[in-house]
Amino acid sequence: MNKSYRQGQILQLVRSRSLRTQEELARALRAVGVRATQVTLSRDIRELGLLKTAEGYARPTESAAPAGPDLATVLREFLLDVRVAQNLLVLLTPPAHASSVAEALDQAAWPEITGTVAGDNTVLVIAPTAKKATSLREKLMRFLG
Repeated sequence: MNKSYRQGQILQLVRSRSLRTQEELARALRAVGVRATQVTLSRDIRELGLLKTAEGYARPTESAAPAGPDLATVLREFLLDVRVAQNLLVLLTPPAHASSVAEALDQAAWPEITGTVAGDNTVLVIAPTAKKATSLREKLMRFLG
């Protein structure tokens, strides 16, 4: 069992029920087949940015997160090209800007995007179908000017 899986399970549990203590969280994890020590849970809670509230652990609200530029600004600034390969898109950016573009797309939560993976100057965007990938390319190309 790897760290990202464990942290994904923690996020699902925190979203679905009130967990007020690390012990409650550990019990809930054990119930879904994930074992973690108190030290590991503390580190996961810190890395995930979970807050302890009166209702239990929670993710900070979007309004509490530092506001960054909107998607349109990020795409106009950093998107250089968009290429389609079946249901995948490859977005080209200047060096060191792919993660900014991927994060902006993830935050926008467009329904035609299943997920993104960022490198240094390339973002892989996964669409559910080739048809959606083609329409997504057209949508993104509008930001190129």
